[in-house]
Amino acid sequence: MKLGVFTPVVANIPLEEALKYLHTKGVQMVEIGTGGYPGNAHCDPDQLLGHPEKLQQFQDLLKKYDLELSALSCHSNPVHPQKDVAQAADQLIRKTILLAEKLGLHNINTFSGCPGDHEGAKYPNWVTCPWPEDYLAILDYQWNEVLIPYWKDLAAFALAHGVNKIGLELHPGFAVYNTDSLLKLREAVGDVIGANLDPSHLFWQGMDPVAVIRKLGPAIHHFHAKDTKVDPYNTAVNGVLDTKHYSDEIHRSWIFRSMGYGHDLGVWKDIFSALRMVGYDYAISIEHEDSLMSQDEGLTKAIEFLKETLMFQSTGAMWWA
Repeated sequence: MKLGVFTPVVANIPLEEALKYLHTKGVQMVEIGTGGYPGNAHCDPDQLLGHPEKLQQFQDLLKKYDLELSALSCHSNPVHPQKDVAQAADQLIRKTILLAEKLGLHNINTFSGCPGDHEGAKYPNWVTCPWPEDYLAILDYQWNEVLIPYWKDLAAFALAHGVNKIGLELHPGFAVYNTDSLLKLREAVGDVIGANLDPSHLFWQGMDPVAVIRKLGPAIHHFHAKDTKVDPYNTAVNGVLDTKHYSDEIHRSWIFRSMGYGHDLGVWKDIFSALRMVGYDYAISIEHEDSLMSQDEGLTKAIEFLKETLMFQSTGAMWWA
C-alpha cells in the first residue's frame, strides 16, 4: 500500500508548491482532480491535452518530487436530467480518460451520477425506499433507460483508451451508493466498473467497511482515507439522513473527520488488513474534509495516522509455516 493524498485540499497553492509540500510530508502518491466537484486547479485536461509541453511539465513535476499519480478524478453527474449539465460532465470524463491515456494511467475516479425520475425531469431524484410503488418505477427508468446504457458506452470508450479501472465512489445522493448498487452496475457493464471506496460514506449509513471490503474484493479500484463521526444524540433524535449544512456541526447527525477522529486505530487497522486480504495493494488516498480542522492540521494528522496504521512492505514468504 502507498500513502496518497487527494489534492483539492491543497488547491489553493500552485502545483509545484503543493507537490513539494506533500513530498516533505512523506506522501507517495497523489490523486488529482481534473474538474467537476474536485475542480481542476492543478490539472486542466484542455491545457494538458492541447499543449504537449505543458503535459511534459506536469509529468516532470511529479517525477521531481518523487510522487506517483494514483488516479485522475472528475467527480460529476454525467446522467443529470438537465442535458447541458450531463453533457458537460460526460465531456469532462471523456477528456479525463484521454488524459489518463497520455499519462499511461489506468485509473480514473468519479460518481455514477443520478438521473431524474423521467425524461423531462429538471433535478436528480435519489430513491431511498421501495414504497409507494412510484419509486420502483423511478428506479426501473433510472437504471434500465439511463444508467446502464450510459455506463456501457462510457466503459467501452475507456477501455479503447487504456483505462480499465473506473472507480465510482459509493456516495449517497447518487445511484451507486452502497455495495449492492455498485455490484449491480458492475455486473451490467463489466469489470471496468469498480469502487473508489470511501469508508466515511459507509460509516454513517450503518455499513461495516470490513464487511464491504470482503464482499467487493477485486471490485475495489481505489481507496479514500476519510473518517466520519456519528453523533449519538442527534442520530437518536433524527436518524442518519441529514440535510443540515456541513457547517452546522453541532446539530448534524454526523460529520466528516480527519483520520482517527471518528474511529480509532484498531478500526482502521482492521480495514487496512481486510484490504490486504482481498489483494488490494494500491493508493490509500487521504481526502481531508474535516470542518473542525485547518487544511494543514487535518491533513498532517491524517498523514501521521496512516504512517502508523498502513502496511507498506510486502508480506514475503511465511517463514514460520
